[in-house]
Amino acid sequence: MIILKDWSWQPPVNWQQIKTVDLHTGGEPLRVLYDGLPDIKGSTILEKRRYFKTHLDVIRTGTMFEPRGHADMYGAIITEPVTDKADFGTFFLHNEGYSTMCGHAIIALTKLVFDTGMIHKKGDTPELIIDAPPGLIRAKAYRKNNVVDKVSFLNVPSFVLYSDETIQVDGIGEIKFDVAFGGAFYAFVDADSLQLRLDANNYNQLIDWGRKIKKAVMAQFPITHPFERDLSFLYGTIFTGKAFNTNHHSRNVCVFAEGEVDRSATGSGVSARAALHYAKGDLQPGQSITIESILGTTMEVKIAEITSYGPYEAVVPEVSGTAHLTGKNEFWFDPNDPLREGFIFR
Repeated sequence: MIILKDWSWQPPVNWQQIKTVDLHTGGEPLRVLYDGLPDIKGSTILEKRRYFKTHLDVIRTGTMFEPRGHADMYGAIITEPVTDKADFGTFFLHNEGYSTMCGHAIIALTKLVFDTGMIHKKGDTPELIIDAPPGLIRAKAYRKNNVVDKVSFLNVPSFVLYSDETIQVDGIGEIKFDVAFGGAFYAFVDADSLQLRLDANNYNQLIDWGRKIKKAVMAQFPITHPFERDLSFLYGTIFTGKAFNTNHHSRNVCVFAEGEVDRSATGSGVSARAALHYAKGDLQPGQSITIESILGTTMEVKIAEITSYGPYEAVVPEVSGTAHLTGKNEFWFDPNDPLREGFIFR
């Protein structure tokens, strides 16, 4: 057995070193990059995201892709705040690029900053204001014995873009769908109508059909945010179906980016569902529903208020869930490593 207590090796000074903390929310990973990053220029979060995409994208691929990550890895960058009221800023990374909003990340980030002491606030229900790509996000932690047990957040106004549309999808046939925004745009499809069971046994089919539906909708239906061009794209497909646990409302499986499957119930997805259910008369302000993920983990969503957002009637969703810390990493980037920028097969 090798004894490492006196081992003091350090990587060469010309190797880039990036430190991360890893967490999961309902099984969905979050890798938070917090140290070793170059200056990320921009006066808004969208400007910072744009700068990172243009000049620093190799950091995304190097930390999200293999060999340091995997095809379903998800990440977040912590930045300084860009508005007066915010505690910090963030934007989000994945296998395809950069998302506009991520509820599971907000829940995990809130857990991270309070449980590790990155931010100190007193009381059992401390609150955060976070600068995110779609706007200010207000999060609240619920502590037990000074450890965050649950997190809720008020999302940005969420609204329905298309309702009860149909489209022909190669290899599937005619499907009925809705498109709604919950910080990102999703196409919603009823899984029962496709005889598609929402569990891990159908993992590959869910990816295949989710990608096909997303591409078909994008090809025929304009996806336009009322204020921000950077938010004007379809992020994924969400299959909805009956809950496996009869105490829950329903089940979600979200296929987003380049075929990633969300292990959680999808915070921005359940926000968009709140808007859909309100528009169809199924959910009223103050009512909450519990939605399962492909793993059976859950998020809860309720309508906190009704508002308007550009030309749309919108809801402000309140989403809650739980997160857990899983590890801390220091990644090294050897300049002579031909695979230092990462690789991916999907």
